[in-house]
Amino acid sequence: MLNNQVQSLKTKLAVYPLGTAVARFMDYMTVEAGLSANTLLAYGRDLLKFCAYCTQKDINQIDGLSAVTVYGYLQQLARNGLRENSLSRSLVAIKMLLRFGLMTGAAQDDFTDALEGPKLWKRLPSVCGKEQVLRLLDAPQPDDPYFFRDKAMLYLLYATGARAGEVTGMRAKDVNLEIGYVRCFGKGGKERIVPLGKTAGGYLKEYLLQQRPALLKAHSPETLFLSRTGHGLDRTNLWRVVKKYALRAGMPKNLTVHTLRHCFATHLLAGGADLRSLQEMLGHADIRTTQIYTHVDQDRLKTIHKKFHPRH
Repeated sequence: MLNNQVQSLKTKLAVYPLGTAVARFMDYMTVEAGLSANTLLAYGRDLLKFCAYCTQKDINQIDGLSAVTVYGYLQQLARNGLRENSLSRSLVAIKMLLRFGLMTGAAQDDFTDALEGPKLWKRLPSVCGKEQVLRLLDAPQPDDPYFFRDKAMLYLLYATGARAGEVTGMRAKDVNLEIGYVRCFGKGGKERIVPLGKTAGGYLKEYLLQQRPALLKAHSPETLFLSRTGHGLDRTNLWRVVKKYALRAGMPKNLTVHTLRHCFATHLLAGGADLRSLQEMLGHADIRTTQIYTHVDQDRLKTIHKKFHPRH
């Protein structure tokens, strides 16, 4: 499905003179950078609009681009009501295209460092307290039809901080209960190992022994979590399961699957985990992405300040 969308996007790019270079750039990002289809589509859609703008300005090649062209395009987007986040994403896509042009010799002038996007407000992630999360984990009851699966799934989300797509794509063989870890395949197919605690491992073992065999059908995939029809759970199914028990546990209405990832990170920091270890477990490429959780856990920062500051 996503691959068809990528091909359709390349067909639209072929209409514009600059579109050929953008299509080559997308091929490079797929093969060399290992970007997921979703990320590729996001960049491609932004660059499709940029190609249309460049055609109006009679710019047909990457070496014809300049800082004036890029800023003119961003100003046009701003006048059309595009928000700062979208403007920043568009600028990132253009910068990556320019660097691709420099690398392949299609451009000579490197002005990417001079391009600055709009300053973005740092939005702190939504986090629940430990007691709230424990209520959520205890929400599935033995009389629920998929008690073992749902219990294991909630514990896995909170115990590993895995993304929704990583959990739905996880295979049974990616879980090692003897040593206590799971393999997650994140953005761009990057693999990482995340420790799994005994409690979460125990519920996963119960699911694998008592419920997954009953859900397993001849057509079932290798994925760890299966639906009642034997198909693998997708993100929508996962969201519905989390939402169901969140309402039962009296959790905030804006709680999402990703909220448990934020809770995992924040509660680990509160317990004394260091940022580098947390970065590896979350699969962040840049530690600055992980650092946002230090702003969330203000109580821990105050405690450290009070304990170690000589003038407190």
